[in-house]
Amino acid sequence: MIPVVTPEEMKAVDEAAPEPTDVLVHRAGGAVTRMAIDMLGGVYGRRVAVVAGKGNNGADGRDAAARLSRRGMRVHLIEAADAPARLPDVDLVIDAAYGTGFHGEYEAPDPGGAPVLAVDIPSGVNGLTGEAADGAAWADRTVTFAALKPGLLLGAGRDRAGLVEVVDIGLDVSGATAALVEGADVAEWLPRRERETHKWKTSAWVAAGSPGMTGAAELCSRSALRAGAGLVRLGIPGLDAPPVPLEVVGRPLPRTGWDDNVLDELDRFHALIVGPGLGRSEEQGDAVRGLLERAQVPAVVDADGLYALEDVKRAAEVIGKRTHPTVLTPHEGEFAHLSGEKLGADRIDAARRLAASTGATVLLKGSTTTVADPDGRVLLSAAGDARLATAGTGDVLSGVIGAFLAQGLDGLRAAAAGAWAHATAAHLGWQRGLVAGDLLDLIPAVLSALDSGDV
Repeated sequence: MIPVVTPEEMKAVDEAAPEPTDVLVHRAGGAVTRMAIDMLGGVYGRRVAVVAGKGNNGADGRDAAARLSRRGMRVHLIEAADAPARLPDVDLVIDAAYGTGFHGEYEAPDPGGAPVLAVDIPSGVNGLTGEAADGAAWADRTVTFAALKPGLLLGAGRDRAGLVEVVDIGLDVSGATAALVEGADVAEWLPRRERETHKWKTSAWVAAGSPGMTGAAELCSRSALRAGAGLVRLGIPGLDAPPVPLEVVGRPLPRTGWDDNVLDELDRFHALIVGPGLGRSEEQGDAVRGLLERAQVPAVVDADGLYALEDVKRAAEVIGKRTHPTVLTPHEGEFAHLSGEKLGADRIDAARRLAASTGATVLLKGSTTTVADPDGRVLLSAAGDARLATAGTGDVLSGVIGAFLAQGLDGLRAAAAGAWAHATAAHLGWQRGLVAGDLLDLIPAVLSALDSGDV
């Protein structure tokens, strides 16, 4: 995992550093220099413009400018406050105007078609939220120090940063409570299946769907199988013979009071997935809450299941009665309904607060998915893109998370690993026209690649 720290946390890390600031600046300047030369493919005859501000970010840029000049490059060192609207013709622009602590708006000079290397973060991008005004810098690559900053992963900052490289300059970020998940982490967390295993060891119960609305239940149950659940049982309230995929075991459930029926069978299962396509009637809400309060297995609550929890207070009451992990998976609208407030730009703080107030692990959906535990730990997955913005992909995600819970992962890791695997699977599919059902055949490819070390 790659540590992620906020600008305020990074400021404290800088202040606690045993080395003086000029030593850290010299190390950062060296990292910028190395990346600049790599982008240019050499030094002979190259021209570079360095736009430097007054703070440490500018100092890093000035150090790099001096190094590049000594290497024989022609360097234009330009003060950020005096920068022209268009920079001189160069082969590379180094953006060292403003860093992660910048607030307000910045009008970056026109690089004239030259590639841009940003120092720590593209100037004008909010280091906490990734927000950026239209004039903020666009970088082809960004070199950032010690840890990622949220603004490089969220909002407009993710696109404006280009390819990001984290460089160690001797700062201690071991106390970071947030991190970006990578494939190697997911491979480490997921257990290998024992040779003498059997289907019940990773079984999952899915309570989802409603008469006339069975698609979500089918996607969820099939994805759980594809993600490693050895056996999946599906009940759709109100259907005596639910339509189920060939490999899924169907169970009849009454339209109301079906929580008792699920509980009667749940002792052999290792995870519960509840919510997709259930509907939002009062009777369904009663059953969802009754099931969660008494279910002695880890649970994923998605879609209509989140509406059944009503609000933060009611959710906390229900989850407070549970003894096993609970994962809530809201998108922006579901977050607003559950929390009672509109989702702001600081997605990490929002997920943390909802997790703390409900006692559940919260997966806040987005192109960068934020997963927060009640204790404040946060894991991020930045693998998502627009391909997942289509109906039914959330149902697939809940099935994957449920399968990972059934395999023994805790709530935080199951949710983060599920988000990563789900998004990575989408990258194997169509750039345009991907549908949720396509993911079902792509998830096994991702998980198999993890086992073979190819991801």
